Amino acid sequence: MNPKYQITIAWSQEDECYLVYLPDFADEIMQPVSHGDTYQEALQHGLEVMEELILDLQSTGKTLPVPKLISV
Repeated sequence: MNPKYQITIAWSQEDECYLVYLPDFADEIMQPVSHGDTYQEALQHGLEVMEELILDLQSTGKTLPVPKLISV
């Protein structure tokens, strides 16, 4: 899978872990969507959630969100 969606990973001092946000899916799922003890773990968890969201939307015939692309 090669999704073109944003993933935001931020350290949470309060939770003492990295929190994962999927801004393009904010209308589909409560944020943050996941977390991890390391940046890499948080990224992996975020990608897994994204893949499940995409598969779920496709299987139910819903439209995927339009990626918010950044142009430079």
